[in-house]
Amino acid sequence: MKSFSYFAPTEIVFGCGRIQEIGKIAAGFGGRALLVTGHTSPEKIPLYDRVKDLLAGAGVTAAHFDGVIPNPTTEVVTVGAKVARTFRAGVVIGLGGGSSMDTAKAIAVEAAHPGTVWDYLHYTAGPTEKTLPVIAAGTTAGTGSQTTPCAVITKTESLDKSAVWHRNIFPRVAIVDPELTVSMPRDLTARTGFDAFCHSFEAFLSVNANPLTAALSLEAIRIIAVFLPRALENGGDIEARSRMAWADTLGGLVIASAGVTLPHGLGMQIGGHCPHISHGEALAVQYPEFTRYTWSSAKEQFAAVGRILNPALASADDGAAAEKCCDAIDGFLKRIGLWIDFKSLGVTKEEIRAIADCGQVLGDYKNNPRIASVDEMYGMLIRCYERTGTA
Repeated sequence: MKSFSYFAPTEIVFGCGRIQEIGKIAAGFGGRALLVTGHTSPEKIPLYDRVKDLLAGAGVTAAHFDGVIPNPTTEVVTVGAKVARTFRAGVVIGLGGGSSMDTAKAIAVEAAHPGTVWDYLHYTAGPTEKTLPVIAAGTTAGTGSQTTPCAVITKTESLDKSAVWHRNIFPRVAIVDPELTVSMPRDLTARTGFDAFCHSFEAFLSVNANPLTAALSLEAIRIIAVFLPRALENGGDIEARSRMAWADTLGGLVIASAGVTLPHGLGMQIGGHCPHISHGEALAVQYPEFTRYTWSSAKEQFAAVGRILNPALASADDGAAAEKCCDAIDGFLKRIGLWIDFKSLGVTKEEIRAIADCGQVLGDYKNNPRIASVDEMYGMLIRCYERTGTA
């Protein structure tokens, strides 16, 4: 068997209603917490107030930073870090989707170190153990941020989207309460759910995969294949929401060890150049070309996933099942409403060229079973400009 190491220090508190424990959990890190969320809006006030009450009930004084935006920026992190330092926060709580949890991790770094979070990106020595402890409580099911050592941040002036990747930013505790995801609208459910699929699929393909990540990846893919469509059909289906919350958590656990591959590196560049595009959309738009570029270099893995998505492939040999997996993933994208192209997303061909030119800035492409050149990346992306076929 392959030699490997696996490190996942986050305590996972999973189950419906477990948000009720957030006060007790936060109190274990001291009496002052910074709550990090997206903008306060009428529909979010009840949850935010509930969490504040739970913290207060446990003797924790909380400050609320509600400046998180999609594709969070260095500017946002700096504002939040100043709040954390002024308030003398002992713990940072990220409550929301991946952007809120990533921003919480980034604030925990910048508040405890000189400079800005951008000084601690994945290619540096990274943040030290002075990083403030983080509690992550997700309200979506897809980013896996509650169990990863990753915080994705955009530097606006250079259209650069990158990440801190370091074991010192693993959340100390992840509260995974499926009830918090029930209010997600259908489109957000689809986008985050497909992100969860991509995490597990790419970790399964990754050259850094190991027997443990492979087993967890396949389990997550099996769950998503069944329960993402169910969650889209009925957002109140608590079993579907619970299963997706678990698949999301598994996705985080596997990428924390095996990493992601080509689509995520390109997806980061898409988000950096075109911040109006969500991460799930940035992945979905390129997947039909990515799978066809990669399948022949990972036949066993593609075949396994193809047989999950299309049981009719059970008797096919690996080569046939692997190639047909591409069609099965197309069908899944159509089923969940993400059969999209760059043209419909408002991305120009000139922007596609710029995105491809930055395609090797992040190292994710090196994890792919087939390594793409910049020209090959451009070829894949430009073929996604206008997609044929019905949604």
